[in-house]
Amino acid sequence: MRLKIITHEKVVFDEEVDEIYTRGVDGEFGILKNHVPIMSALDIGVTKAKKGDSSKCFTTMGGVLQFKDDECIILTTTAECGDDIDVARAKEALRRAKARLEDNDAAIDAKRAEAAVARAMARLKATLNG
Repeated sequence: MRLKIITHEKVVFDEEVDEIYTRGVDGEFGILKNHVPIMSALDIGVTKAKKGDSSKCFTTMGGVLQFKDDECIILTTTAECGDDIDVARAKEALRRAKARLEDNDAAIDAKRAEAAVARAMARLKATLNG
């Protein structure tokens, strides 16, 4: 089956795979060849594509997934291959976002800070191959 991960800037991934695992707004799920058609809103998380014994992980920052006729298309605002993520930068982003949430004196937008934590954690998880 084919997996395409697309942002409005580029096609991040477009290859044949055996298995797909991702995080929808209702939880994690997997797709195998000949799966029934499905459409799902995606949460901030990691999408894992497996082919044989190898796998690739991508951050998917929300978006939508459509699977039909053995083709899976993920449209997302941002996607990164786990191999391309700067781990030190992601750890620093996570530290800063957690510090913003813990600072009781700061007038912060808690939802934005929580989303920043989720994005940083997804990036770190993608570097570990899901």
